[in-house]
Amino acid sequence: MKRITAILAALFLLCGCSSDRYIAIRGYAQGGTYTVKLNLRGVKEKPARIKQAIDSILLEIDGTLSGYNKKSLLSRFNAGQDVQPSAMFKDIYAMSRKLWEETGGAFDVAAGPLYDAWGFGFSRDSLPNDKLVAGIMAVCGMKNMPTDPDSLKADGIRKLNFNAIAQGYSCDLVAQYLYAIGVKDMLVDIGEIYCDGLNPGGKGWTIAVDTPQDGNQSPGEKISAKWTSDGGPCGIVTSGNYRKFYVRDGKKYAHTIDPRTGYPVSHQLLSATIKAPKGALADAMATYCMVIGLEEAKQYILARKDLEGLLIYEKNGEMLQWHSPGFAISDP
Repeated sequence: MKRITAILAALFLLCGCSSDRYIAIRGYAQGGTYTVKLNLRGVKEKPARIKQAIDSILLEIDGTLSGYNKKSLLSRFNAGQDVQPSAMFKDIYAMSRKLWEETGGAFDVAAGPLYDAWGFGFSRDSLPNDKLVAGIMAVCGMKNMPTDPDSLKADGIRKLNFNAIAQGYSCDLVAQYLYAIGVKDMLVDIGEIYCDGLNPGGKGWTIAVDTPQDGNQSPGEKISAKWTSDGGPCGIVTSGNYRKFYVRDGKKYAHTIDPRTGYPVSHQLLSATIKAPKGALADAMATYCMVIGLEEAKQYILARKDLEGLLIYEKNGEMLQWHSPGFAISDP
């Protein structure tokens, strides 16, 4: 009885047109909360069953890709245990390797030991010396990993960290399930966002872009801009260096590590918000833009027909914005 009550308490009815039946499903996942808003028009599945299915998907992701769940497949692989990669594990590994190749090594999920060394991974280390960084780079990184995920061998030295793509990937898997049961209007928010169709007001979904100001730890509290979808399917993700960082001897060390150098980035780009066809791609590309910096990110976004973006940066002490022509932005 308690289980049913908990499920129903997480379902909320949203207003909409008379023929629409919008609801919001909320729960816990990946160290935080998730919200899925969807239109039940034409959907036969019951809301409680939809929530159970979403929770099941997110539970599988946690047991496969989480570096904080010590029993997950990823954690066991990183600990050097002999594991058999699952279909999900192989899928995200293959996707990540392709992105590594496309970005010239700037996006690298096999740079896990670097994140650990700098204190932004699954350990509490920080400020490694040059010798340690060089040693890690000599043996770790995707360049030292097999192309075929079936050939992965755990040794406890070469470690993976999917944090820069896993939440976007999670959104895609939940959306895939929603499509399968007939949902056409949806917004999936698991820290990152995937949306399609229209909101209860019959318009495109609107997403707030947080102000990338150090200390802004509350999403939605300080907003720099709003983005509105055109009703088409897409992932939209923001990456920035204003929430995960530390200061030592007056110098800021941000969580964005350049896998090509082994060191945290230091440039004027404060946050990158990327719109892409899928959540996983938007997630990865937002991280990639934060690695390469403002000018390269501008050129990259403009060169790709499948990406749009908003870059917020600092110049002469002022916070400024740049966005691509197709990024539908409005003032907060």
